[in-house]
Amino acid sequence: METEALALIMFAGTCLVLLAGFPVAFSLAGAALLFGVLGAAVGHFDFAFVRALPQRVFGTMTNEVLIAVPLFVFMGVMLERSKVAEELLENVGRLFGSLRGGLAVSVALVGMLLAASTGIVGATVVTMGLMSLPIMLRRGYDPALACGSICAAGTLGQIIPPSIVLVLLGDQISTAYADAQRELGNWAINPVSVGDLFAGALLPGLMLVAFYILYQLVVAWLRPTAAPALPPRDSAETRGVALRGLLRALLPPVALMVAVLGSILGGIATPTEAAAVGAIGAVLLAGMRIGIGRSVLLVKAGVWGLIAVLALSRLFDLRVARDTIDPADQVGMALAALALLTLAAGLGVALWGLWRSSVLDDVMRSTTRIAAMVFLIIVGATLFALVFRGFGGDDMVHDFLTSLPGGKWGAIALVMLAMFVLGFFLDFVEIVFVVVPIVAPILLKMDVDPVWLGVMMAMNLQTSFLTPPFGFALFYLRGVAPPQVTTMHIYRGVVPFVLIQLAALGLLAAWPDLATWLPGVIFGGALR
Repeated sequence: METEALALIMFAGTCLVLLAGFPVAFSLAGAALLFGVLGAAVGHFDFAFVRALPQRVFGTMTNEVLIAVPLFVFMGVMLERSKVAEELLENVGRLFGSLRGGLAVSVALVGMLLAASTGIVGATVVTMGLMSLPIMLRRGYDPALACGSICAAGTLGQIIPPSIVLVLLGDQISTAYADAQRELGNWAINPVSVGDLFAGALLPGLMLVAFYILYQLVVAWLRPTAAPALPPRDSAETRGVALRGLLRALLPPVALMVAVLGSILGGIATPTEAAAVGAIGAVLLAGMRIGIGRSVLLVKAGVWGLIAVLALSRLFDLRVARDTIDPADQVGMALAALALLTLAAGLGVALWGLWRSSVLDDVMRSTTRIAAMVFLIIVGATLFALVFRGFGGDDMVHDFLTSLPGGKWGAIALVMLAMFVLGFFLDFVEIVFVVVPIVAPILLKMDVDPVWLGVMMAMNLQTSFLTPPFGFALFYLRGVAPPQVTTMHIYRGVVPFVLIQLAALGLLAAWPDLATWLPGVIFGGALR
């Protein structure tokens, strides 16, 4: 009991330190070391657990799946700095602005596209808050509806793939599922991948977007003054001009999204390889925006080179390390080499232009800072999990969850509630690498579908990011909102969207096929 008490005190003490504002990674690692030394001094902890840290860190740094994190971060930051979001919102708003609630619908649609392109919640909320909130207020929108729409749309990056949350969750769920199956005596394991979670989250994410838009249209119908249409003179630009502008703004990011997500779901590339494609595509799109004259033509040629490489990799076997190569494959390799040269030329021109305009420097600094923060938290969380396990904390949690009334549903409900509350105070990285490794193996031994569990966790974290009074998205928007927008406006605005999130979470719990059907169709077979 004394050993388990130390595990509980360590967990509670770490939460208090985090609430006091200390850096997360150092709080996790510091608390783990302090309690590890204390436990060893009183004979309740074996320091052999801590000696496993270097091997765990090496495994993390060489984990091919986690390499996708800095690549997706780079893609998102590059698209944000290249003003893709600004152009999208302007053109989508112009197309739907003549409808009541059209600007709110535009925010939801642009939030969905940015989520699929960037997956960075803070950047999306801040960007859309700076661009769309002043416009919506100027056009007479209810401040609460405007703030709620922006916050909700900004959190879609948590659930709509490709999402950094899903990448990290996929890595942890995969490990937990394998451990759980081995403990059950099943050694013929069908592995769970990040691609499974991407496919599983797609339908629930689109369902959320549909619910958001339905709510916004109902509000505009019931309360026309809360979501007015743009005056005719503001929407009088011809539909043809608006449609051309929309296509020009919409096609590049949508094409990038299809290339990244489609290559994963189509089995052409792993998530890490697809993230690399996304990073290259983001550089080319940004280069097209800032380039002039011939440089734009070269960058466009690079874009076609990238498309050609992806197509050829699907049509031909381009592996060089083979004893015999068919003539058709030799032709494919020659064409791929030409396409790669074209891609390299366009990429070089784009990078040169981005460097001269200081965009590349800014993007690289932001990417390094975010990626370093993520991996430092992973190291701190790894040490924390080792010490917690050394105190027998995982056994204690297992006994507690398995003894709850309601069986697996009682355990799932408690875990979801705990993650929801922790989401008020901790970032998703800490929750994924501290909480999930402890609870996921226990739940997965209760015959819980791993893809469904991962999607439920992702949507749950998204809901906590949105819930007053501590939701991160609310603070992001509060930081960039005009003075006339109060904190209560933001709180009142997000409450209906939180209820929508909870309803969607309930639907997902009641019908797991929402998350499991598409992976089964795409990847052809049950996971279990």
